Amino acid sequence: MALPPQTNEAFLREVDEQVRLDTAARFWKRWGRVLIGAVVAGLVAFGAYLWWQSNRSAVAGVEGEKLSQSLDDLGENRPQKAETELKSLSTSASSGYRASAALALAASMLAKNDMKGAAQAYARIAADPSIAQPFRDIAVVRQTASEFDTLRPERVVDRLKQLAISGQPWFGSAGEMTAIAYMKMNKNREAAAMFAAMARDEGVPESIRSRSVQLASVLGVDVTPAAGKGRN
Repeated sequence: MALPPQTNEAFLREVDEQVRLDTAARFWKRWGRVLIGAVVAGLVAFGAYLWWQSNRSAVAGVEGEKLSQSLDDLGENRPQKAETELKSLSTSASSGYRASAALALAASMLAKNDMKGAAQAYARIAADPSIAQPFRDIAVVRQTASEFDTLRPERVVDRLKQLAISGQPWFGSAGEMTAIAYMKMNKNREAAAMFAAMARDEGVPESIRSRSVQLASVLGVDVTPAAGKGRN
């Protein structure tokens, strides 16, 4: 269902504000006000889980202890100590620890509102072929989130097209940014289809599923959300 130009413009402003408060924008604009340690730990823990699933032969050892301690330091508001260890781990011979440390450092940049530095850090991770794909996927999502306000919507869609697919681990985050980009391109049919797909995917976080139901309805598609706690 096409929206009149004035209505569409107002609706986009409303959606941008809603998402800013609850998803990507909150990630880069309000991290300094929340428990950064817990958020960073969750991000890296998820990446580490995927890494260990596909790389069971990786060795934990001393570097694993350093990474764990660094996350504890972040959680206890000792960023300088944490960053020192993370920088040393970012040159590790283990691509798993190297990627985890690099992701945590990039997240710390976001907490300091260094959007450009964080985006560049995420871009380096995403472009590193020696790093496992799950880490690179995380980096692509976070890079796009940190640059979302300045990227052309066509660029957002193109960058996230391999991740904004139902069943993919990062479908919720990538799909929502993609749907909003479609709306900015006045492609409401594609946006509605994306919102509907997210609403039906039980792996998508409940908050995104709930919002997707509402936005799909506004765009002319009624959908019943899936049950589940979501994963991203």
